[in-house]
Amino acid sequence: MNITNKTQVRVFVFSGLTDNIELAPFLFMLFIHIYMVTVVGNIGMMVTVHISSNLQTPMYFFLSYLSLVDLFYSSAITPRMLSDLISRKKAISFVGCALQFFFFAGLAGTEVLLLANMAYDRYAAICHPLHYVSIMTKKKCLGLVVQSFSIGFLQSSMQTSCIFSLQFCGSHIINHFYCDVPPLLKLSCSDTNICEMITVSSIVSFVVGSFMIILTSYSLIISSILRMKSAEGRQKAFSTCFSHVMCASIFYVSVFFTYLRSPSNVIENQHKMAAVFYSVVTPMLNPLIYSLRNQEVKRGIIQAVRKLL
Repeated sequence: MNITNKTQVRVFVFSGLTDNIELAPFLFMLFIHIYMVTVVGNIGMMVTVHISSNLQTPMYFFLSYLSLVDLFYSSAITPRMLSDLISRKKAISFVGCALQFFFFAGLAGTEVLLLANMAYDRYAAICHPLHYVSIMTKKKCLGLVVQSFSIGFLQSSMQTSCIFSLQFCGSHIINHFYCDVPPLLKLSCSDTNICEMITVSSIVSFVVGSFMIILTSYSLIISSILRMKSAEGRQKAFSTCFSHVMCASIFYVSVFFTYLRSPSNVIENQHKMAAVFYSVVTPMLNPLIYSLRNQEVKRGIIQAVRKLL
């Protein structure tokens, strides 16, 4: 009889991002710089939107909350990953793993919904400019943000409750650098069918659902832009949408690559790299894309710096 199969696992150990000891210091320096840029960039974006008078619009209201989500989203994963890159012991408690997954899944779900809200905002601004102010009121914008957080963490609670009510009585090595659904389900010695169904339903309803909202919004936006007679108007409309399209595309491509498969499949190195991209790199890119490609944000940064100085 195998006694270990009768004992509930209380501590998990990450396999980590890499087994190459010589590569670990380079990755540590790379990702600590990425994390520093993420923190400074997202805090800077929130401060800029709050201070700058020319950024007091629904689009930048949503952007400030996207930056808030990106800041905590990255912080749920990156510090722990950095610690494990320079540590021999990559252990995490059962409760710690559950908390990490809860916040990561909740913030990921919130980000998906915020990206959809931002697409809807661009649709209202370009396709219904005369009614934009009455459509995107402050109360409605705040309600959409609260709704995004509420639904995001509700689905996270469902996934967390299901996954961490399973029995983990075999191997305790998570083949990843953070607590995520596929490697955890692989370790469970319980029936994981219900959890797999909840995970797939969550991914379909959130990721695919919000992606369809964005796709529909931009189909209508492009159709409206092409009907504009003014070349300057078309250019301005495309310019206001470009940053959001870039941020959404980067996020969705990496998420689809990682999760568009059975949750019980083995996570290989390419899936780890995709996970690094959307959990560590994307939160850094969002404020950079908006600050480099958007003239209003550039003017807002200059205005915020002047006020702070």
